[in-house]
Amino acid sequence: MYAMVLEAPGAPLVWRERPDRVPKAGQVRIMVDACGVCRTDLHVVDGDLPSIRYPIVPGHEIVGRIDEVGTGVKKLKSGDRVGVPWLGSTCGTCPYCRRHAENLCDHPEFTGYTRDGGFATHVIAEARYCFELGEAGDSDKLAPLMCAGLIGWRSLKMAGRPKVLGLYGFGAAAHIIAQVAVRQQCRVYAFTRDGDAAAQDLALSLGVAWAGAAALTPPEELDAAIIFAPAGELVPIALRAVRKGGRVVCAGIHMSNIPSFPYRDLWEERQIVSVANLTRADGEEFLELVRHAPVETHTTTYPLGEANAALNALRSGTLVGAAVLLP
Repeated sequence: MYAMVLEAPGAPLVWRERPDRVPKAGQVRIMVDACGVCRTDLHVVDGDLPSIRYPIVPGHEIVGRIDEVGTGVKKLKSGDRVGVPWLGSTCGTCPYCRRHAENLCDHPEFTGYTRDGGFATHVIAEARYCFELGEAGDSDKLAPLMCAGLIGWRSLKMAGRPKVLGLYGFGAAAHIIAQVAVRQQCRVYAFTRDGDAAAQDLALSLGVAWAGAAALTPPEELDAAIIFAPAGELVPIALRAVRKGGRVVCAGIHMSNIPSFPYRDLWEERQIVSVANLTRADGEEFLELVRHAPVETHTTTYPLGEANAALNALRSGTLVGAAVLLP
């Protein structure tokens, strides 16, 4: 197998040939068709997340076909097309797992962070944490659903089914979940980097009611706001944009420090909440939803060996939609 490997924090990924791995009990080996490039991959590469053990293969928006099955796997077989998300495994025994909150597991594993991910020709995954995808849809279009779509869906649910919703940072996750929210008869307002006409045009083309710079006041008060950009300074801005009793959802795994702000901005029962990972139930629910009402993912594809270029495009803000690597 071949992989783009991170060998030190902040270093460019390097192309490496590795021995083929054999799946253990309960695991499957997947030949990767496509792997999306997520902002969390940037946080892994840049060393923003704790306790990374090097070398590591990033990538957790994986679509591929099983080519070998470990012992004890009943539901999946060789040739099945599956998706592999960020949540790679949970302990199943901690208090959070026992109360069906596996996204908060005390002893989780994460694809492309604590275990090797999909910036590779092959990946080993726990069978119970793979999603069956069937044959509908192109793999490069499905790959961003495995994290951008799933975390967007969990964030939208945590926003409380708003009628008026603000999305701060209009990248891979926002452009997917905006389509879902519009179908739910929600008025969506998109907030982008100042002067990012391409992202604003994409938002408007997807049915968003208004698009503008993040510092601007929306045309009406928001019921809720979801912040996808990893910028803590957006939290006070979003708080001032939501109505009394409104909610600000911080959707990223990593965010810069939130600056101090007057208590008045939080008062009147406004809330700030964070989203942590996802559950398999979230994934099954979301994928069933988009099977019946497909979303359009806007992607830019790169050969696997150009993973660094894809990461740089995401880092610089020049990417519109989602980047996807094709082995």
